[in-house]
Amino acid sequence: MRSARVADASTPSKAAPATSRAKLEPMRLEQSPRPGLAEQARARLEEMIVSLELAPGSIWSEAQLSASLGIGRTPVREALQRLEADHLVRILPRHGAQITEINVVEQLLLLELRRELDRIIARQAARRSTAQERTRLLEMGKRLASRTADDADILPYLRDHYELKNVLAECARNPFLARAVMPCYAMSRRFYYLHHRQARDLAVATRHHIDVIRAVANGDEARAAAASDKLMDYVEDFTRATVTNRF
Repeated sequence: MRSARVADASTPSKAAPATSRAKLEPMRLEQSPRPGLAEQARARLEEMIVSLELAPGSIWSEAQLSASLGIGRTPVREALQRLEADHLVRILPRHGAQITEINVVEQLLLLELRRELDRIIARQAARRSTAQERTRLLEMGKRLASRTADDADILPYLRDHYELKNVLAECARNPFLARAVMPCYAMSRRFYYLHHRQARDLAVATRHHIDVIRAVANGDEARAAAASDKLMDYVEDFTRATVTNRF
């Protein structure tokens, strides 16, 4: 067996000069590993909250949620802590977790933040996304549009919407931005789920999303930002219409 060669400390370093070192490569998305139990619990609980299966104001113990999900209490506890940070639950010591109420005023305040974050995401995604990612976004837009034929079962649409928003945020190449905006999306999906049957405008909402996708796919930063603002104009009008009932 050959012995490993040890460099002589007195030998001058042969490191390449700075000008010849490899340049930093842009970040690239890689296939995510299978999520851990806490993330699985968080994702499933979020969907149950968004779809109102866990009704606003209701209180659930860790044991109840653990039994419902078939996941241990420790991952469920961690998932609830993350959902509390996302303003979807409120931890009640010794009682469990209470699902937060849906409040129109709070929703409008949330949209003020989402508007700014969405605009940055759209602009940066148009600048930083790869050709492969742009192709994927266009395909996701087509799939989203195909869901508008049946708005009786909106959950498949919201699952595709969830994936689309995650991919757009990843294309912006800013994990801090992505982390800040995800709670906004979760609360917006829940609000839309509650009121979409009154509006019956799934096709209109989808056209706004597709306008953003196309601008990003074309690498047009200004158009992407403008399309994002028009989408948020629609979302705000939708939210206010739930109060005035002017759909």
